[in-house]
Amino acid sequence: MEYKQTLNMPKTNFPMRGNLPNKEPQLQEKWEEEKLYEKVQTRTEGRPLFVLHDGPPYANGDIHMGHALNKVLKDFIVKYKSMAGFHAPYVPGWDTHGLPIEQALAKKKVNRKKMTIAEFRQKCAEYALKQIDNQRTQFKQLGVRGDWDNPYITLNKEYEAAQIKVFGEMAKKGYIYKGRKPVYWSPSSESALAEAEIEYQDKRSASIYVAFDVIDGKDLLNGNEKFIIWTTTPWTIPANLAISVHPDLEYAVVEVDGQRYVVAQDMLESLKETLEWTEAKVVKTFKGKEAEHLVAKHPFYDRDSLIILGEHVTTESGTGLVHTAPGHGEDDFIIGKKYDLDVLCPVDEKGYFTEEAPGFEGLFYDAANKQVTEKLEENNALLKLNFITHSYPHDWRTKKPTIFRATNQWFASIKDFREEILSEIKRINWLPNWGETRLFNMVRDREDWCISRQRTWGVPIPVFYGEDRTPIINDETISHVAKLFEEHGSNIWFEWDTKDLLPAGFSSEHSPNGEFTKETDIMDVWFDSGSSHEGVLESRTELQRPADVYLEGSDQYRGWFNSSISTAVAVTGKSPYETVISHGFALDGQGRKMSKSVGNVVVPSKIMKQYGADILRLWVASVDYQADVRISDEIIKQSAEGYRKIRNTFRFLLANLEDFTTENYVNDEKLEEMDQYMLLRLQQVIDKSRKAYDAYDFSTVYQTIHNFCTIDLSSFYLDFAKDILYIEAEDNHRRRSIQTVYYEILTSLVKLLTPILTHTMEEVWSYIPDVKEEYAQLADMPEAREIKGQEALAKKWSQFMDVRDDILKALEEARAEKVIGKSLEAAVTIKANNEQVANLLSEVPHLHQLLIVSDVKLVNNLEDGKTYDYVSLKIEKHQGETCERCWVISDTVGEDKDHPTLCKRCATVVKENYADLTD
Repeated sequence: MEYKQTLNMPKTNFPMRGNLPNKEPQLQEKWEEEKLYEKVQTRTEGRPLFVLHDGPPYANGDIHMGHALNKVLKDFIVKYKSMAGFHAPYVPGWDTHGLPIEQALAKKKVNRKKMTIAEFRQKCAEYALKQIDNQRTQFKQLGVRGDWDNPYITLNKEYEAAQIKVFGEMAKKGYIYKGRKPVYWSPSSESALAEAEIEYQDKRSASIYVAFDVIDGKDLLNGNEKFIIWTTTPWTIPANLAISVHPDLEYAVVEVDGQRYVVAQDMLESLKETLEWTEAKVVKTFKGKEAEHLVAKHPFYDRDSLIILGEHVTTESGTGLVHTAPGHGEDDFIIGKKYDLDVLCPVDEKGYFTEEAPGFEGLFYDAANKQVTEKLEENNALLKLNFITHSYPHDWRTKKPTIFRATNQWFASIKDFREEILSEIKRINWLPNWGETRLFNMVRDREDWCISRQRTWGVPIPVFYGEDRTPIINDETISHVAKLFEEHGSNIWFEWDTKDLLPAGFSSEHSPNGEFTKETDIMDVWFDSGSSHEGVLESRTELQRPADVYLEGSDQYRGWFNSSISTAVAVTGKSPYETVISHGFALDGQGRKMSKSVGNVVVPSKIMKQYGADILRLWVASVDYQADVRISDEIIKQSAEGYRKIRNTFRFLLANLEDFTTENYVNDEKLEEMDQYMLLRLQQVIDKSRKAYDAYDFSTVYQTIHNFCTIDLSSFYLDFAKDILYIEAEDNHRRRSIQTVYYEILTSLVKLLTPILTHTMEEVWSYIPDVKEEYAQLADMPEAREIKGQEALAKKWSQFMDVRDDILKALEEARAEKVIGKSLEAAVTIKANNEQVANLLSEVPHLHQLLIVSDVKLVNNLEDGKTYDYVSLKIEKHQGETCERCWVISDTVGEDKDHPTLCKRCATVVKENYADLTD
């Protein structure tokens, strides 16, 4: 007789290899054709609403690893929530205005000077929409599910109209104003910047110490002294109008080689070293406040430099006297207003000196550092020139240095409603929790937000001017402009005459002749995206404000998180989000920032082409995303190996369920005790995974399921159960008991992993017998349930697993000593080290099967055994014969004359179930 015919050998068409790069696009196409997103929304309609609001990526270029990390994390959350009792629509969005698109067109040789502003803006819009199509395709390739046919786009007419309403409401409350003050200015972009658009990079700068002659010392100084200042921006010396001292600091007049200098007394020792003074005799001291209104002379202009008092002066560096140019510094501007100083700014929008800096006209500000220093030396005012490398603000788009420059700009006065924002920040749930401190400190120190930009591609600032240049913003004009933008788009601001943009018959006391002009600046792009709570959450019927979650990179504390809460609190008094989650940056395998010049950029499309999106998704699930994360080919290979183990587990489960249907189910209480224990372990996995999902802790989800697959299943349950699944009769109770638990494990793990391994789990789902739902994504997450007697069950079998570890260790040692080869060659004699273990082992049936050995004997005495933590053991090679059917070595092989090559157990199974089979 051919005994292989009597074995329940596992069978499945589920392929061993994932072949993800080829298979995933086919699945994605099917999901799109069958409108899976819409099916999910229909299924969950009426459930509690959960809104994850998508922070819009910028529509320019292929997606990078940061994009992939961000979108996949969002997809985890949305898919989980839709399977966990919520209605979770996902509306993706894009940020489309701003300088990068203007620069991209310039690189494409688009000559904006040969077209109207409206024509150039149209080119920008066309470029942005092409970029959206490109990125949308790549996001979908990641397996991200969303309303891709109806995204929100900041250049859309409806969105722009909503943004105008936000601006108008803020203006109505008095938060919007125009003023002249120093702002971050980017000569490379020829535009003002907000703090959110600044990044700090190292820069080498001149470090100079400059002497200002005293020309009016009043009753405090004789007039033959010199004030010493220190600066790292020599180019601002032409704009100097004052020197600031701290009112409460002690200042010293020191004599050095016959010359007297004034410095902060606390800085004297360090200055002696820096300025190489061998001796410095203190002639007198005075408090800073005593020097108020003294007068010095500008080092090379016929201009006074007033001594003023400023709390911003410190002794952390420099001299304790601060060179003050109100047109080139925020502190300088503020203190200058107090003393009615002019706001002198002799640098134009491109960074070149104007006629207001005689002798330096036409020089680029940075190039002027050398000439200014030479002029100071020529006038005997330069005491020391060094060079230092320090952190300096740069334009985050062009990566070039910025300057402070006083210009007329539009501002949102954050300070007017700052306390409301801070109050909301304390109420929000922050992950990680340091996010609260980070944003709180940013807002706490924020005064005004410069929202105007001297660019073309953006939403116009909807302000009109009367004949007397008074800005006109009111409910009537804002409402009318918003309506026009909603109908025609914002290009009309540049296409239509001003009178056509105003309400019919509009009049104002500021224009007796009825003549009006319009603002030419556009809004900061952060105002664009920061208005999405109004343009998306409030405007789209399937969403709501506030959103449950905002999830973006940690750079968005200064960006979208900041601008969103600022505009939302200004307009509604409330935060637009309940929870903020931030993730770190994607670095290379060595922890370095990715850079094309370094050649260490890891591209998502390359990973998907080589490994598949699910491997990339598994990497996202495996890392601590709230910190910076590393990725390299080696790391991806590790993810692929983890994937392989999970896939093989599912393949084994499917293969052993080929003859199983839900009609074969065994009720919990009738399951074999070991199967009950594994069912209990499954409940623990479900519970831990669900809690981790709820806490947005995806690495714990992955580790919990991966460990369950590799340790509980592959290394134990699936391994020992082969002897029952393959050998016993098809309908044997022990076999159906195991299959029942296999089925529960399979369906539960597929559901738990669907948000992460979306493509693979849908593939597995299609092979599972008797599932009701068409897709795993249309199923609900498993709920952990109680197993009868679970505490005693857990205690007993957890202890057994500890004892098993002892026995496995002994078997491994016997294998190393060549006593046995494979474990089925072993006959194991066990003596418990205590009564509790003895009772445990006596209550465990089929012990040899659980240990995958051929024989186990429990004894009370064992003289020549080896002692371990729980048991003493003796491992010997079994002297019986190997059963041809079950491969177990047994003394009963040959007892049945009809089946002389089988053990007693197999002979019985064959006789009772396969009598009709013949060779």
